[in-house]
Amino acid sequence: MDLINKFSSAFWSEHIWLPPNTTWADIAPGSRQDVVHANYKDLIWPIPFAAVVMLVRYTLERFWISPIGKSLGIRSSRPKKAANVPILETAYAKSTRLDNKWLAPLSKQTDMSERQIERWWRLRRAQDKPSTLVKFCENTWRCIYYLYSFIFGVIVLWDKPWFWDVKSCWYGYPHQSISNDIWWYYMISMSFYWSLTGTQFFDVKRKDFWQMFIHHMVTLLLMSLSWVCNLHRVGSLVLVVHDCGDIFLEAAKLTKYANFQKLCDAIFAIFTVVWIVTRLGFYPRIIYSSSVEAPRILPMFPAYYIFNSLLLMLLVLHVIWTYMILKIVVDSLQKGLMSGDIRSSDSEDLSDSSENAPLANGTARSKNKSNSGAPSAGGSGGAAGGATQRKTNNHATEAAGGAATTAAK
Repeated sequence: MDLINKFSSAFWSEHIWLPPNTTWADIAPGSRQDVVHANYKDLIWPIPFAAVVMLVRYTLERFWISPIGKSLGIRSSRPKKAANVPILETAYAKSTRLDNKWLAPLSKQTDMSERQIERWWRLRRAQDKPSTLVKFCENTWRCIYYLYSFIFGVIVLWDKPWFWDVKSCWYGYPHQSISNDIWWYYMISMSFYWSLTGTQFFDVKRKDFWQMFIHHMVTLLLMSLSWVCNLHRVGSLVLVVHDCGDIFLEAAKLTKYANFQKLCDAIFAIFTVVWIVTRLGFYPRIIYSSSVEAPRILPMFPAYYIFNSLLLMLLVLHVIWTYMILKIVVDSLQKGLMSGDIRSSDSEDLSDSSENAPLANGTARSKNKSNSGAPSAGGSGGAAGGATQRKTNNHATEAAGGAATTAAK
C-alpha cells in the first residue's frame, strides 16, 4: 500500500501537472467562490452514462435503422455455413488465416483436396463476418452521434470566448470555470467512447481492432487528464473540430452499403473538403495558439509540453492521413467511382457458386490433389460484387478511411 501511495504521489506531482506556485488544493472544487473548478470525481459518470448510450443505440438500430436498411434492399442474410469438419475447425481456431504449409497435412487428415480446404476456409471466414445490414446499422448510428455531437458542441461553444479567439483558452488558467453545458459536452463525449470500447467486441470486426481499442483508451485518457488539469477549453475545441469530418465519413460508408454509389462519391468529396478545412485549417490554428500564444500568456510546466507534444503528433498524423485520402480521391477520379469500401470491414463477399463446393458428411473425397488451385485473391474490404476495379485500390482505400476514422479526438 505504501508503494502505491508513493507512486500515486509521484505521478500526480503538482510540479508536473500544474503551473508554478499552484497546488491541487488551489483548483479543488469550492476553493474559490468565483470559479467552478472541474471535479475529478465526475469522471466516474461517463461509465454509467455509456450504458444509456448503448441502450439508445440498440433501440435506434432495432426499431428504426434496421427497418430502413431492409426497405432499401440491404442484404441481411449471412453466407452459407461451412460444413462441420472438426479437424479444420481446430486448425481454424488457432488462426483464421490459412497457412499454405497446413494444406498438405490437412489434406491427408481430412481426405479433402487442397482446393476444397481453401474453399472451406474462405467460407468459414465469411461465416464469421457480419451482414451488410449490420454494418449499415453501425455506421448509421455513428453518423447520427457525430452529427448530434457536432451540433451540440457548436451550440455549447457558440457563446464561449475561446470559440472565436483561441487565446482565451489560456487567459486565467488554471482558474477557469466549468459551465453546465461544457460539463455535459465532456461527459457525453466520454460516454460515447466508453460505449465504443465496450461494444467494439460485438461490432463489426475490423483489421484494426486493437488499434481502435487503443485509440479509444488513449482518447479517454487524454480527455480525463485535460479535465483533471482544467484544460477543458482547448479540449472542447479539439473535440468539435474532429467531430465535423466524421459525420461525412460515416455518411459515405452507409450510402456505400446502401448501394447509392453517386451519393457516396459526392459525400466523400464533401468529407475530403471538410477534412482538409478542419484538420489542416482550424486544427493548426489551435496548435499555433498552444505552441506560440500560450507561452506568452501563462508560465510553462511539464504537463503543458506533454499535451502540446501529443497535439503536434496528431497534426503530423493528419498530414499523413490527408495524403492517403487525396490519393484515394485521385484514384477514384481516374477510375470514375469510389474504389472499394470507405473503410475495410475485413469482410469477404463470397458467391455461392465459387465457394459452396459440395462436401459429403463434412469431407469431400478427391484424388486429383495435383490439380488443386492456389488460394483465390479476396479483397478484405470488398462489398457485394467484388468488382475488379474496386479490388485494385482496396488497401489504399481502407488505409485512408481507417485513418480518417481513427483520428484521435
